[in-house]
Amino acid sequence: MMIRLHDIAHSRAGDKGNTSNISVIAYDQEGWDIIQQHLSVDVVSKAFAHITKGPVFRYELPKLQALNFVIEGALGGGVTRSLAQDPHGKALSSLMLSIQLDI
Repeated sequence: MMIRLHDIAHSRAGDKGNTSNISVIAYDQEGWDIIQQHLSVDVVSKAFAHITKGPVFRYELPKLQALNFVIEGALGGGVTRSLAQDPHGKALSSLMLSIQLDI
C-alpha cells in the first residue's frame, strides 16, 4: 500500500548556508510509527537526488513525533550564491511531503 507523506505529516524547512534542514512532524501516533519505520535516509536521498548528492542525515525526535533531515549541498550554493527562485529552500518541505511511502 502506498501512502503520501502529506496525508500523515506536516513539514518545516530551514537553511544554513548550502544545507537544508527539513523536519517532518507526524499528525498522530499512527503517522509517527509509519514515518519512523519507512522514511529513511535512502528514501529522502532519492527524492532529493536531482538537487543534491548529499550527504543526508536523519535525526529522530520521538517526544515531538518528528524526524529531522539535514541535506547538505541542497541549496545551490546558499542564499547569497543561488539563482534559485527560493534560495532559502523553504519550498523543499513541499517536495518532502510529496514522497510516497510503500507500507
